[in-house]
Amino acid sequence: MREDHRLLVSYLEQQNIDDGLIHDVKEFRETYEVPEEVQERIGVPDILFYGKDILEMSMAALLQGENLLLSGAKATGKNVLCETLAWLFGRPSYDISFHVNTDSASLIGTDTFVNNEVRLRKGPVYQCAEYGGFGVLDEVNMAKNDAVSVLHATLDHRRRIDVPGYARVALHPAARFIGTMNYGYAGTKELNEALVSRFLVVDMPPLDEGTIRFLLKKHFSDVKEQALEQFTGLFLDLQAKVYSGEVSARSLDLRGMIASMKAIRSNLSPLSAIRMGIVNKSFDVFEKEILEDVIATRIPASWTRAEIFEG
Repeated sequence: MREDHRLLVSYLEQQNIDDGLIHDVKEFRETYEVPEEVQERIGVPDILFYGKDILEMSMAALLQGENLLLSGAKATGKNVLCETLAWLFGRPSYDISFHVNTDSASLIGTDTFVNNEVRLRKGPVYQCAEYGGFGVLDEVNMAKNDAVSVLHATLDHRRRIDVPGYARVALHPAARFIGTMNYGYAGTKELNEALVSRFLVVDMPPLDEGTIRFLLKKHFSDVKEQALEQFTGLFLDLQAKVYSGEVSARSLDLRGMIASMKAIRSNLSPLSAIRMGIVNKSFDVFEKEILEDVIATRIPASWTRAEIFEG
């Protein structure tokens, strides 16, 4: 626990976060203990979010009891920020993905039989309320009206859940909800004003060169400078192609790029690894040709593991 505290303080100071915010987050963690049964839901994320302004806005909002809505295009770090914030505040995290089958019962809970008795099998929103968790409402702009209506009393000043047939549940004082939404995905829709009014909204900017270099270097401390420069440039080139509408957002995948670099460690050729992590995620022949051309300008066909990593 002490090691986790040192890592947290070091991370925040490295980001040059305001001292007052650091103090308040530490006080928040000390004030709200986490029950033993949900301790496993807390951990240091594989990737931490880097961006001082976004972090400070998010921390300030959550400290004041507000819920967040992170809006932006793909690969802007929305889910990474969610995981980072849950870790910073020391809260159990619950991922709540919205899709066509998500309804109020799957959020709050459903009846089930236990020892010949009808009992409530608690859903993720109920568990957030009970344990003071951070609920990540992933792709909230895909939510059906039935699911959204359940969230209204949960997200506003009432901070409660009415469970049909059971007692009314008040939210734990540490409970927060963080929604994410992408633009223009199939199945998405405009959020109604009533729902948006229950969030403070953070517009996530595209990743810049410095952030991409930093993240790749954090994952691969032995990456060679020339390779780091080319992989960073490749991501920026793909980002430009996506934003100009030349290719779809499928290819803009930082996780895919990191996974490709991991595969290169196993002596897979860089081009084959990148095809697996980026190119093959497109299912359009012409788009694949564009992606292959972009990659060819950055990653020579002759490169092997030796050109990417030291040693």
